[in-house]
Amino acid sequence: MSLGPVMLDLVGTTITPAEREMLLHPQTGGVILFSRNYESLAQLQALLDELHALRNPRLIVAVDHEGGRVQRFRDGFTEIPAMAELGALYDRDKKLALDVAQELGWLMAAELRAVGVDISFAPVLDLHHGMSGVIGDRSFHKHPEIVATIAHRFIMGMREAGMAATGKHFPGHGGVKEDSHVAKPVDKRDLNDLRLSDMIPFERLVHYGLAGIMPAHVVYESIDPLPAGYSKFWLQDILRRELGFDGVIFSDDLSMDGADLGNSYGERAHLALDAGCDMVLVCNHPEAAMQVLRALKDYENPVAQWRLIRLHGRPKALNNTALHKSTRWQAATKWAQQLLNDPNFELAV
Repeated sequence: MSLGPVMLDLVGTTITPAEREMLLHPQTGGVILFSRNYESLAQLQALLDELHALRNPRLIVAVDHEGGRVQRFRDGFTEIPAMAELGALYDRDKKLALDVAQELGWLMAAELRAVGVDISFAPVLDLHHGMSGVIGDRSFHKHPEIVATIAHRFIMGMREAGMAATGKHFPGHGGVKEDSHVAKPVDKRDLNDLRLSDMIPFERLVHYGLAGIMPAHVVYESIDPLPAGYSKFWLQDILRRELGFDGVIFSDDLSMDGADLGNSYGERAHLALDAGCDMVLVCNHPEAAMQVLRALKDYENPVAQWRLIRLHGRPKALNNTALHKSTRWQAATKWAQQLLNDPNFELAV
């Protein structure tokens, strides 16, 4: 059985019979977990073991675990500071900020890999223009070169822990006030403006081997009438051809308001895949997920399957017990705690 192009979610801490049926559907390729799926480390490990055993190749298991406001698992996991704290630290001490960024990227990924999560949809590469509430302190900085520099070190840490990184939200969500979860954002800037600002972190990280990218449910109206996640111009002409990206393109959740064009969920999935996405996310709507699986019954994309299989996390080097005994974990958790408690800290690394 191959990996299909659909990533689904679960309603609770165990797999229901109906969910098991959808997870075994040939067009399913992944699962995204949320806070509602987490009760304890033991429960999460049991859930992941069950998910891994369902299929071969096994489903890709993902989570949004950026740090700050967006960290799905809390108890039993280290609290990761918001990425804006690293940007503020960079303004004071560049070397320290980059060293801490690499350790926090490793820490976040190592704790997830220890239980078997393949990928965290991180880091956010959007710029902090000061107008987007949904991005806000999830962004490293307002300057694109600084975002690229810090994100590169964060991703290096993730790689050291055996996890591929996914940059979001291409070509940049920070220039609009609206939240695409509940609205249909429109960015009025032209392509040249975006190339000279928001696109820079994506361009830099693509050249550093970024494994995944998630486009924004934002319409850049002077460029294309469709949201970026549905746009062949953005995904094929710019991302694939101009920037040379050869990794996985994930759609953002198709149930978000920004993805709603007045069409069915099946039509949204086809539109995103035809535009260039390799995998589409359908979250918080089991009926919509089933609609998408039915609509994609005959869909095939061998190249996308090849890209997706590369996202499986490397074999776990450490289980939780061994991880917590390691000197690197102990040092990294101290840096995370110190940055949370005293953002102005100065620590020799």
